[in-house]
Amino acid sequence: MSKASVRSTWASLPYPIRWVGVAAVGGTLVFAGLVLMVLPGPGIPLLILGLLVLATEFVWAQRTLHLVRRQSQSALSTVTKRFARKGSVS
Repeated sequence: MSKASVRSTWASLPYPIRWVGVAAVGGTLVFAGLVLMVLPGPGIPLLILGLLVLATEFVWAQRTLHLVRRQSQSALSTVTKRFARKGSVS
């Protein structure tokens, strides 16, 4: 199955079925990510993946995902600046 045929099949589903499917899959991924934040495992990637799935149908998930992206970019720039300073001091 090609990407276009999957997309057209998904778009042809009635809205309530898409909504429930996205909510179930995305909610499961977010829940698994939260559980794996405490247990050993890839918690953060599952949380982000769950938000990506939920953002296809829910505006609140799009806003949360945008906030997560901004915060992660800010944290990455802070870490790289600190490592750059440590490297230049040595």
